[in-house]
Amino acid sequence: MAIKNKRPPRKETVGAQYICFATPGEDGEWSGQYETDVERTATVKSVSVTENSESADVYASGEVYDTDQAAAADSIEVEVIAFPIDTLAKARAATVDEGGLIKDGAPKTRPFFAYGKVVLMKNGHFRYEWYPKCKLTENSDETATREESPSEQNDTFTISAYSFDEDGNKKTYVDSTASNFPEGITEEKFFAKPILTKEDLAAAISGGGS
Repeated sequence: MAIKNKRPPRKETVGAQYICFATPGEDGEWSGQYETDVERTATVKSVSVTENSESADVYASGEVYDTDQAAAADSIEVEVIAFPIDTLAKARAATVDEGGLIKDGAPKTRPFFAYGKVVLMKNGHFRYEWYPKCKLTENSDETATREESPSEQNDTFTISAYSFDEDGNKKTYVDSTASNFPEGITEEKFFAKPILTKEDLAAAISGGGS
């Protein structure tokens, strides 16, 4: 049996992030359909994804026979240097009146949205990711006084990513280092709309995803 040496590229930086709100289904449930506009912001400092699951061992004949896993929502922590206020208000289900006053903080059902991010690697490689079913669950708002030397004052957002199909998948992605990387896909095409299925990917490559 042959041994193949592989040298995968290292990550260099996080790229832009993308947000596309879902059109609400009945009683505010997730519909799997999205608005036509996708928002791109290149203000990301870092993105940390924690995959959450609960496991329970199944015992038989005095030993562990199997382990059952129950999926929980993944947690996406995003640090940004700035964030569009209209998008934040919408993600928080805030009320914006016709005069520009924003009312926020009331217990409301927050909307679902798709969250996308770009990971850039050495030698021109990259990974494009969509989390199709998300909600904003927490965001920080801290401001400090200006001192003699400039300092970054960043905001942190916590997003919960839920399963979007019957198999329990929470994200879709393409990676340029994969052996079956789809030729013809670009960042603009991949993020023209949320991609949930292989048919969506094929439409994006052909230009039908915009």
